[in-house]
Amino acid sequence: MIRAGKILAQAAGKNACADTVLLDSTERHRRRATMACVRGLEFLLDLPEAIMLRSGDAIMLDDGRLVEVLGKPEPLAEIRCGSARELANVSWHLGNRHLPVQIFETKIRIRRDHVIEDMVRGLGAKIALIEAAFDPEGGAYAQAEHAHDPGHDHGHDHHDHGDDCGCGHDHHGHDHAHGHKHG
Repeated sequence: MIRAGKILAQAAGKNACADTVLLDSTERHRRRATMACVRGLEFLLDLPEAIMLRSGDAIMLDDGRLVEVLGKPEPLAEIRCGSARELANVSWHLGNRHLPVQIFETKIRIRRDHVIEDMVRGLGAKIALIEAAFDPEGGAYAQAEHAHDPGHDHGHDHHDHGDDCGCGHDHHGHDHAHGHKHG
């Protein structure tokens, strides 16, 4: 089986591609996997580390051919608000729950989740149920691949760091990095 070990970011539209691979957002976060393209080409993706493939990226096969990466449509909730302040508030609540989000100028997309959709409606947002490719933000740790236990699920409740999360931030009026209380 032919191997692929190089990704060309946002290069598919600029180059002729031999085939296209359709992947949902979960399938696009890979290090090593066998992939089957829409016209029948199969290859082994074999990267040094897991990365998030984006729609429009090109995967370079060892023989020099390119394969276009396209996002497969998924059931999503598209969130819109009446003002930038309301959108920022909704964004904060989504981030507080560590949810993958795709951010646009005037809207946010998330994976369908009726509990989160109800929460967002309660904050005054409008929800449209759509099917589209989901290309979530990489996050602050995208380059370093923020480590989480793959089976760890944050659920829908606030993620409480407790009294000493080890991050050095003041979560409860205490400065954990320096061991004293701010007044």
